[in-house]
Amino acid sequence: MYLPIPNEPNDKTLKFRFLHSVRQLVGFGWEQALSCLFPVVIFASLAVTQLIPLPWLPRYDWLLIICLLMQAIMLKSGLETKDELKVITLFHIIGLALEIFKVHMGSWSYPEEGYFKIFGVPLYSGFMYASVASYLCQAWRRLNVDLIKWPPFLAVVPLAIAIYLNYFTHHFWVDIRWWLSGLVLVVFWKSWVSYEVNRIQYRMPIALSFVLIGFFIWIAENIATYFGAWKYPNQTEAWSLVHIGKVSSWVLLVIVSFLIVATLKQVKKKTGRM
Repeated sequence: MYLPIPNEPNDKTLKFRFLHSVRQLVGFGWEQALSCLFPVVIFASLAVTQLIPLPWLPRYDWLLIICLLMQAIMLKSGLETKDELKVITLFHIIGLALEIFKVHMGSWSYPEEGYFKIFGVPLYSGFMYASVASYLCQAWRRLNVDLIKWPPFLAVVPLAIAIYLNYFTHHFWVDIRWWLSGLVLVVFWKSWVSYEVNRIQYRMPIALSFVLIGFFIWIAENIATYFGAWKYPNQTEAWSLVHIGKVSSWVLLVIVSFLIVATLKQVKKKTGRM
């Protein structure tokens, strides 16, 4: 005799769970796509300007104009707030400073001509860093992100500064990225990030979110270098896949970005802005 197992899910229940999971996954993907609007425009512009030469100005300058126009459209349409624009501008400056140093050290190069260049770095390059901040700000608002057991300010800020400075100092001193990565795990061991999809709340360890975002930026980096956004020394003759080890660099950069945005969000939380 067959005895049914108590609470055994039937076909109808399994179907409902499957459709619910698909609905949530699609909803999450849609919100992510909207949050990535600025980066998508940048990648689309890289592809179009690579395939279709534009008149009058060098390619790098057209990319700068496109980025500025997109920034203005997002602000005017309400897709981006004034406070988010301030964060993005800060990241543009931080990224441009890093680009100038790295190009000077020969880490990569921008071989094409351009009128709007500073020490060999086109101004549009700062928007690639700003697009990461744009994504974080947009996703934070759209997914109603909240922080659980966030570390104290005195632990977060020095860690972010140390990670950023290591991008410069490792050229002259020991590269301590792996020590910093270990410190990140220690500082954020109990920290989680919560987010909502269709009014249902989920959460994941913050360290895992850093790795996931860093990995997808590495994929985006391969797309960007393929379309000539910049070139690494091993890509001067022909394009090749960016070494998987670069994921660690992007993860650390994501951490700096996340810490800055999170700190500003904490400061602005009571005002209802950002």
